[in-house]
Amino acid sequence: MFDKLIQIWKAKEVRNKILYVLGMLVVFRLAAHIPIPGVNQTALHNLFASNQILGLMNLFSGGGMETFSIVMMGVAPYITSSIIFQLLGMIVPSIEEMQKEESGRQKINMWTRWLTVPLGVLQSYGMITLLRRSSSGILGNVSTFDFISILITITAGTMLLMWIGELITEQKVGNGISLIIFAGIVAALPQMVQQIIITFDQSQLFMLIGFAVIAVITVVGVVVINEGQRNIPVQYARQIRGNRAFGGTSTHLPLRVNMAGVIPIIFAVSVVLFPPMIAQFLIHAKTAWIASAANGVINLFNNQLFYGIIYFLMVFAFTYFYTEVIFHPAQIAENLQKQGGFIPGIRPGKTTSDYLAATTHKIILVGALFLGLIAVLPLVMQAVTGIQAFAIGGTSLLIVVSVVIETVKQIESQLTMREYDGL
Repeated sequence: MFDKLIQIWKAKEVRNKILYVLGMLVVFRLAAHIPIPGVNQTALHNLFASNQILGLMNLFSGGGMETFSIVMMGVAPYITSSIIFQLLGMIVPSIEEMQKEESGRQKINMWTRWLTVPLGVLQSYGMITLLRRSSSGILGNVSTFDFISILITITAGTMLLMWIGELITEQKVGNGISLIIFAGIVAALPQMVQQIIITFDQSQLFMLIGFAVIAVITVVGVVVINEGQRNIPVQYARQIRGNRAFGGTSTHLPLRVNMAGVIPIIFAVSVVLFPPMIAQFLIHAKTAWIASAANGVINLFNNQLFYGIIYFLMVFAFTYFYTEVIFHPAQIAENLQKQGGFIPGIRPGKTTSDYLAATTHKIILVGALFLGLIAVLPLVMQAVTGIQAFAIGGTSLLIVVSVVIETVKQIESQLTMREYDGL
């Protein structure tokens, strides 16, 4: 590991990229500590500490919601916008065709940015209205001008994070949006450790050891699933050109157990948090049945059994969904046929495509089940121990490990490219 770090530091281009990414993350953390004035910070902190749904929202904003900072919405509107266009790609044929071409993908990315603005305004409006209607007195009497100013500021903060995320992604040492979420989670670790030390009691020793063991098992499990793959043998036909023979080599096509990485977790949390957030907004509605329905939704999602089942199903479904978005068996089968490659015992063309699709679905079943189980494992631990913070910490651990693996792989690929350039 130390040799690899020395190699990274000696590679000037890679070192500068990493320092640039770290600088962008510092800018994000500075922005997360710039509060919007006129907020009762104590009441706001107590509200987020007592509500698990809001706690998860605060987690994905990097702690910005708890401080009511200018980036309090985090990258949630951008993630929602990305989900919408990926769903449209599954439904609308023209968008599906655009996703296959570089120019089409660039246009979809532009539309995603545009849609982030109204979604940011909508989600900011909902959160501000929720805090204004809270009985804790978090936001006092806010004038119309102040309300609009806060709304514009928070939306601008979301666009700033989206821009920072894209700048980080361009460096090719990690996914920008994932790294922003990662930085927000890691930034909360010192405070969490400090709280454990201050409130430590000898009676909690075995419980803390149990948590540490579960954390290690989770880390090992995520690494195994992310690194696991099935190698499909591929044979290339021998071609004779004049007196020389080409091809005839054997290789393999790697199919990863978890092709989607950390994206299913991020998508699942975004979707699961949406209904209770809307319900929190409608809880004080003047219409009785709307207020009653909002209360029912909030109570339903506060039920740990229901919340765990929905969370598991969302992670499971999004693992399959995102794999379908990024993995195209028909295109791979076509490329193999054009290059004179084939899978032994499988006819080229549609038969190869069907074989790859069926094999992928079987492999992803294991990955999706494993991700779903790890996602709800902290909720089970919370039900056993009664400690709410661990439920948030488990999701955080899952994201952190996946993001670290993805980032390390991209950095290693950068180093490998430099070695090829040297040759």
